[in-house]
Amino acid sequence: MPRELLIQVPPEVAAQQPLLIPHLAKLMHVSPADITHVAILKRSVDARQKAVKINLKVAVYLNEAYNESAVLLPEYREVSNSREVIIIGAGPAGLFAALQLIELGLKPIVLERGKDVQERRRDLKAINRDHIVNEDSNYCYGEGGAGTYSDGKLYTRSKKRGDVDRILRLFVGFGASPEIMVEAHPHIGTNKLPKIIKAMRDKIIEHGGEVLFNTRVTDILVKSNAVEGVATQNGSTIKADKVILATGHSARDIFELLDRKKIHIEAKPFALGVRAEHPQKLIDSIQYSCDFNSGRGEFLPPAPYAIVKQVNGRGMYSFCMCPGGVIAPCATSPGEVVTNGWSPSKRDQETANSGIVVELKLEDFKPFAKHGALAGMEFQKAIEQKAWHLAGETQRVPAQRMVDFTQNKLSADIPKTSYVPGTTPVELGQVFPGFLTQVMREGFTEFGKAMRGYLTNDAILHAPESRTSSPVRIPRNPETLEHVQIKGLYPCGEGAGYAGGIISAAIDGEKCALKCV
Repeated sequence: MPRELLIQVPPEVAAQQPLLIPHLAKLMHVSPADITHVAILKRSVDARQKAVKINLKVAVYLNEAYNESAVLLPEYREVSNSREVIIIGAGPAGLFAALQLIELGLKPIVLERGKDVQERRRDLKAINRDHIVNEDSNYCYGEGGAGTYSDGKLYTRSKKRGDVDRILRLFVGFGASPEIMVEAHPHIGTNKLPKIIKAMRDKIIEHGGEVLFNTRVTDILVKSNAVEGVATQNGSTIKADKVILATGHSARDIFELLDRKKIHIEAKPFALGVRAEHPQKLIDSIQYSCDFNSGRGEFLPPAPYAIVKQVNGRGMYSFCMCPGGVIAPCATSPGEVVTNGWSPSKRDQETANSGIVVELKLEDFKPFAKHGALAGMEFQKAIEQKAWHLAGETQRVPAQRMVDFTQNKLSADIPKTSYVPGTTPVELGQVFPGFLTQVMREGFTEFGKAMRGYLTNDAILHAPESRTSSPVRIPRNPETLEHVQIKGLYPCGEGAGYAGGIISAAIDGEKCALKCV
């Protein structure tokens, strides 16, 4: 049996087995020749001291053979003629719900308003280059959901919600690198996710499930407070007495549909702010205490950061931080601008970006109270539409240098950033309500105290970062996971207010599928 050890070593030792093996042999008082294999089980960076270290959990094999075991997918059943369950949305919640249903012997029918992962690329190019927003196919809508083309982070604090390792193993089984099982903050990369998502879809279809693209649900059919099926934009009706509603945090038409049909929904607080972009070398120098010009060295990854401050009774924090990444246009309708960030698998871009957002409260939505449960959504829309107008009514976004923003000063110039559609110099106080602007101005000053060098005019703020989570919660019974009012309707994932990222959405999708049995 291998011996498991927790060790802390310099980055160059962690990265090179010829250095790691002698180090372990010395610790274990054995000869290096006795060590036949070292398996790295977990890895994280410890940058709290000036000398950066790598924390490793390793399994050391002494004088015994090591046989690498492949990560295998579950035994999926043939479900062509089985009882059908409709899944609305092919994001992580919907896809993992579909795979779980097949394991359980039920047939999923996945309805996705957008296109498959390959076809989506054309619409992403159109929004980046031509400022054209396809309302059904964009960074938020389409196969794989918002996560497919916005980074693929797999880190979650949701360990109490379900089996995180199971979800990671499934990703590996569908083609992700086994490294995601090792890293403390696993990440697949936008460039690699499409093939993995396609493999999931192929598996669903191979075993008798259905995946229908360009199929937007326009009605949920209900009789006597029980679901009967759905209607789609092409006039077709699909019948089933179980519907998993996994439409994501930006499906405003679904929220409006539920509201019109008097199916109970609730306004939910969320967070909103800007996306800040720094040179990655600057973040490296702050986090790793290294020289800006010489850089972090070849054995350390591009540095991330996470920061939280309380300002005027509100939390202000970094969100979806993307080392070596870029900022993307994530509008879902014409007449609005929205930002988000992503990184390729190597995280090799020259810039780092992060959402910097402020927590909102239900009372902040009072100016939109006439919209009832949709008040938060209307608050969100108003800011996105104002930003669109101020930036020139294209997909350019309002932008400002960070120090200039704290000083209420219009930036004289904005350098080219990673945001392809471009930027327009705007004093960002015009975009946000006064209370939000004040919190962010004070918050960035506090950030600068916590991370020396962070508060700089070399950092460019892009507005807004507004789709952090759903502005609506769709209430469900905590035992059955069905809607509190409609039998057979399972609100699921981020859009329903029960997840916050790929892993937690996937876990929630599986939980809802299990309840469908």
